[in-house]
Amino acid sequence: MPAAATAAPFRLGPLPERRKLQTRSGALEYVASGAGQPTIVLLNGAGVTLEGWRALYPAIEKAGTVFAWNRFGLKGSDAPRLAQTGAVVVASLRELLAYAGMTPPYVLVGHSLGGLYANLFARLYPKEVAAVLFLEATHPRDQEVLRQHETQLARALSKVFSLPQWLFRDNVHAEIEWVAETVDEVAAAGPFPDVPVTVVTGGANPPKWLMSAAARRARREHQQDLARLSPRGEQVIAAKSGHFPQLTEPGLVLDVLRGLVSRAANRAA
Repeated sequence: MPAAATAAPFRLGPLPERRKLQTRSGALEYVASGAGQPTIVLLNGAGVTLEGWRALYPAIEKAGTVFAWNRFGLKGSDAPRLAQTGAVVVASLRELLAYAGMTPPYVLVGHSLGGLYANLFARLYPKEVAAVLFLEATHPRDQEVLRQHETQLARALSKVFSLPQWLFRDNVHAEIEWVAETVDEVAAAGPFPDVPVTVVTGGANPPKWLMSAAARRARREHQQDLARLSPRGEQVIAAKSGHFPQLTEPGLVLDVLRGLVSRAANRAA
């Protein structure tokens, strides 16, 4: 059920010290900070590095232990050796979390394509998930929109981060290439667990060059579907945001995350 919310004040801070760990498939870059429970795991969108979370730091560290990482192929991590389907991505994440000493259950925060991976993670390993925050997240039925607007997505990332398009184009293509397989894996996985879920949806319409009116309507419906994955689901509209609420309304995202963490703790008590 859609709900309005207001952004709280925030302070921009640098990311924690970047670290690397060697996994069976190569080295992965990550940051870990904060303390205590829960462990909050941030899953980037397609082609987006850790920099996409900067506006949430350092305030997010007050919510628990915060873990963010760069998937294979993104700057700071090795090139992928395997097809990066959702199952492969989730497996590499779980391996990295274990090597880094992170313990479940996790609060998963998935932005854009990262939301599709969070969806699969929760279905495959429900006992390891305490709650899920879908942040302008990709729904399984969004795959055609992703493919049709791959070039526009690289262009949008270039504008958001004020960097050349070529820095994003290859990574976006490489990650979107395996979306169909990931969607099939979600369909074949078990049911979504009965855990608290919050869906944050940007209220601002994307420009026409990025998404048609029909695609926008379909995506809005899909966002509502994500909130219905769990009987404990809710939707929050980030009225001032497009596809990156964590950058445009970080205070709102932090408020939503704190509320989700509280709901997960009350359920576990």
